[in-house]
Amino acid sequence: MIIEPIDHDLALQQGLGDVLSTCEELGVSDDLFPRILGHAPGYAEAIHDAMYRAHALGNVDHKLKEIIRIQLARAAQDPYFAGLRSKQALAAGLDEQRIDAGSGDFENDPQFSAAEKWALRYSYLMYQEPEKIDRAFYEEGKAHFTEAQIMELGGMIALHYGMQVFMRTLQGHPSNDPEG
Repeated sequence: MIIEPIDHDLALQQGLGDVLSTCEELGVSDDLFPRILGHAPGYAEAIHDAMYRAHALGNVDHKLKEIIRIQLARAAQDPYFAGLRSKQALAAGLDEQRIDAGSGDFENDPQFSAAEKWALRYSYLMYQEPEKIDRAFYEEGKAHFTEAQIMELGGMIALHYGMQVFMRTLQGHPSNDPEG
């Protein structure tokens, strides 16, 4: 790991107890990510809050957002976030087969609705072919989602992909964590 995480006790002393508890409850992330960000505690709390809100809260189905989160982590080649699973999504019935399908040929997979296919395409295109996201693309999205939901998806995609690329550059994954 390029930047070592702070130890768990120091994270608690810096006021990151709620962040660590939320990570444990959701399963994404585990405590490694906030302990790395814990070198700047206020920043760790703000980043975690934004990522948590984008992923676990809102008006878009959490299972769909979990599939998107993993699709993004795989695109970012980040083994850390790609290997984590949301306990909330798993409890709601999300399984590995559906997760894998969301990173595969989802366009031709009948298990995904037209709305889910649009959201998965949005995620894929934002980083692979952003020039294809234009007015017509968003108009198609409005057939499936409200404008607020499109903003929720777009914000989640941008935030999570960026943090996944960041984590990859740090070579952060549980096998590199001396406490993990």
